[in-house]
Amino acid sequence: MAKDYYGILGVEKNATADELKKAYRKLAREFHPDVNDSPDSADKFKEINAAFEVLMDPQKRAIVDAGGDPYAQPGAGGGPGAGGPFMGFEDIMDAFFGGGGMGAGMRRGPRSRKRPGNDALLRLDLSLEEVAFGTEAPITVDTAILCDGCDGHGAEGNEKPESCSTCGGAGEVHVVQRTILGQVRTARPCSACSGYGSIIKSPCGKCGGEGRVRSRRKITVKVPSGVEDGMRIRLGGEGEIGPGGGEAGDLYVEVREKPHEVFTREGSDLYSKIRIPMTAAALGTKLDLEGLDGEKDEIEVSPGTQSGTVIKVRGKGVPKLRGGGARGDLHVKLEVRTPTKIDGEQEELLKRLAKVRDEEIVEVKQGSGFFARMRDAFNGHS
Repeated sequence: MAKDYYGILGVEKNATADELKKAYRKLAREFHPDVNDSPDSADKFKEINAAFEVLMDPQKRAIVDAGGDPYAQPGAGGGPGAGGPFMGFEDIMDAFFGGGGMGAGMRRGPRSRKRPGNDALLRLDLSLEEVAFGTEAPITVDTAILCDGCDGHGAEGNEKPESCSTCGGAGEVHVVQRTILGQVRTARPCSACSGYGSIIKSPCGKCGGEGRVRSRRKITVKVPSGVEDGMRIRLGGEGEIGPGGGEAGDLYVEVREKPHEVFTREGSDLYSKIRIPMTAAALGTKLDLEGLDGEKDEIEVSPGTQSGTVIKVRGKGVPKLRGGGARGDLHVKLEVRTPTKIDGEQEELLKRLAKVRDEEIVEVKQGSGFFARMRDAFNGHS
């Protein structure tokens, strides 16, 4: 069966070139082996590239739309440039619609040495304070950069690539093969120059003719206030330089928020817990609470406050991303602390208090609900 190249990229059959590029870039970022640790990421990445190559080539796409597979037809050999005594479906289509059958206007031509670079992904661990109020963080990036030995051209010194003598600079050669339709003349990428149409006689000693080298560099990323864990910041043109000095991809910095000792976060709201003595809960008190920004606010604990009570402090949460300075709220949960160790004097005072409040014996009231009805049923009451 022919491969579903449209399904691999997740696009419709009438997808435009721009839609194909958008889908390809998204999947390439997701499955690039440098950022995806899954064991099948490399195979998936190759499959995505193959699908993109096929659908961006008008002739190969025509084969796919006709129900065939450019790389899986009898005699095709599983890939471009494969030869054999008999031509496959792709070769026949090339003969009628390619350079050999339709004239020079339909020729593929030499492919460019300069190609766009890939995007890169880097993860950045930040504190709650840094993601809440923004920061400028220095990061180390290990990517391909432009080779300074050849300025991306790939040749040593001022040497320029020479026109390929095999294909005459066309990047492709014509082959006559025997088919069921007779002898057919087809065009194939030139094996001598790999389809570039030119040959670099003396490759650059620094990059080996690639036009780029790997380098570790430091840059500063501006983190806006209010970003959340998992969000990505895009730095345009800071990714991988492409082969031949092609346009650089983008760098994506994924923010990872480190746990905080005092506060937990949900969106733009903050949550914390404070333990207070039972005397403070009974009598009421005022507390000086230090927020995430270091500023102190006085909160009032009402007399008779129960354990688990939540006090909301408005506008003391995390600034909202693109919120124009607006902030979420701080939710403080009060936990009443009961003493586990008391001396004789304290015990006597508590006994006196219990006596005054008539709480020396605690009566458990079951109420008249479901459990009370069940109790009466077992005791023979109607």
